[in-house]
Amino acid sequence: MTGASVALLAGTMSTILFASSALPMVVRAIRTRDLASYSPANLVLANVGNAVHCIYVVHLPPGPIWILHGFYVVTSALMLLWWLRFHASRHQVGRPVREVVT
Repeated sequence: MTGASVALLAGTMSTILFASSALPMVVRAIRTRDLASYSPANLVLANVGNAVHCIYVVHLPPGPIWILHGFYVVTSALMLLWWLRFHASRHQVGRPVREVVT
């Protein structure tokens, strides 16, 4: 096995492991819509970091790192959007209260 094939195998395995570790978090967020335990600052920094990291990744040859980075970009963006959406829906200011007439 050459050094390049070992590196490709390691990259593929790490991509699968990292993606598998993040999937339960994403599934739970979808299912419960409870993102109160997530830090908005962390979610914003993760997205900014992913944007900067894109500059590096696009200059690499296609491979497992592209898949892993794509996964991180999508999940980080979704988590931030969901946090904003679910947080806003729970804390809408000035929202009229609907009265139930019986």
